[in-house]
Amino acid sequence: MLMFIIGTLIFLYSVSLVVFLIFSLVQLNLLFNYLRKENKKSNHIKWNFNNIKEVPYVTIQLPIYNEFYVIERLLNSVKKIQYANEKIEIQILDDSNDESSRLIKKITKKIKSKGINIHHLKRNNRDGFKAGALKEGLKKAKGEFIVIFDSDFLPNKDFLIKTIPYFKDPKIGMVQTRWGYLNEDYSILTKTQAFALNAHFTLEQVGRNNKNHFINFNGTAGVWRKKTIIDAGNWQEDTLTEDLDLSYRAQLKNWEFLYLEKIITPSELPVTISGVRSQQFRWNKGGAENFQKNIFRVLKSKKINMITKIHALAHLLNSTIFLNIFLVSFLSIPLLYFKNQFSNLKWFFNFSALFFISTLIFYFCYWFVHKQKNGYSLSSIVNYTVKFIIFYSLSVAFSAHNSYAVIKGHMRVKSNFIRTPKYNLIDKKDQSVAGKKYFNNPLDIFTIIETILSLYFLFGLYLAFTIGDYGDFSFFPFHLFLFLGYGYISIKSFNEIKI
Repeated sequence: MLMFIIGTLIFLYSVSLVVFLIFSLVQLNLLFNYLRKENKKSNHIKWNFNNIKEVPYVTIQLPIYNEFYVIERLLNSVKKIQYANEKIEIQILDDSNDESSRLIKKITKKIKSKGINIHHLKRNNRDGFKAGALKEGLKKAKGEFIVIFDSDFLPNKDFLIKTIPYFKDPKIGMVQTRWGYLNEDYSILTKTQAFALNAHFTLEQVGRNNKNHFINFNGTAGVWRKKTIIDAGNWQEDTLTEDLDLSYRAQLKNWEFLYLEKIITPSELPVTISGVRSQQFRWNKGGAENFQKNIFRVLKSKKINMITKIHALAHLLNSTIFLNIFLVSFLSIPLLYFKNQFSNLKWFFNFSALFFISTLIFYFCYWFVHKQKNGYSLSSIVNYTVKFIIFYSLSVAFSAHNSYAVIKGHMRVKSNFIRTPKYNLIDKKDQSVAGKKYFNNPLDIFTIIETILSLYFLFGLYLAFTIGDYGDFSFFPFHLFLFLGYGYISIKSFNEIKI
């Protein structure tokens, strides 16, 4: 019986290691694609906006749900967007049930008095959540092109001038811009989020788009051709990531997507652990849901080449990698014990080097993202290494919660759309989340679980010194990162609890 248990654990551990290695190799391929990137946007025909007859009608959609702190900032930014006044309308898709609606009404009235075509649309329910709001707004949208901004974004005034002209190419169905971060330096948590997102927007989006693989609309800071949305089956609310879902359905219909890396749209990152958790839950559960919904459509398609199918498979399984990371980390302690109890198993642990190799590949890939912005120097390398270690520690620590989201997603368990609160927090020196509306965090079960896991990996550190005759430090660095990561999240979570 014992050997059966050991064999099962080794099997799960081995599979997780191999999957993680494969995922890292996909990232390496994306890096090669990125380094060989071409200036794709220069190959596209563009409208001449000096000729008013060529300027198409645009609808800007702003989906809002209880965004008291950021709505004024968003509307003040959107109203400044440069475009022919007679060719633009703004839709505020307001699902709020707090005083945000009154504030929106007040600001909208003021903006409308200046001759700006803005509409405050309020539903009687939240059916379909964000997807439902976008779908409802689309029924009334006059624009040939649909621009979407979430409440925490501040589009630059030249956003439309820089994006809409590419749609002169009738094959282009969606244009996505890169996210920027207003509060990247707010805390360790925001710096880590920015680090991870930069890798996505630099390495993944460019690497895929450059080779005509499937990319995704990121839910905001992008433009859709209205015809594309309708042709692909419109917004659907059966996943938590309606943006990824529509992206795949549209590209399966042969619409082309364009990613504009150099056009940056500023946004605000979540500043609380609870905010990051809710956002990560949506993204990871939604990713798993989309795998279940769309992967067979991709694999069965005769219009997609094999390399694109492989990248689509990896893309849709992005979130599932957290389950592999959690299994590798959790099983490392019992396997360390078995290694020192059964000498015939010691050979197997050479296999664990795959995780180290995978980590080095990620380190290498993300370095190019960092170098692009920070240059190449000794101080830059040191700075990057510190950032990577912090990113690595927190990423593996979030894997427990993210694994829960992934499992629910693959099982197609229904979940409500839980918003990520925004607080208009840019500088920690004079701004804090304490006392803010929406900041009401009771004790969460995952706070307890993550605290227990931090102690579990502390035990792993203790085990390194006491196991066998001379100790065994083969997992020590890994367990140290896990202890620090889970410890940080636990402490931050307890600090956020509002009794």
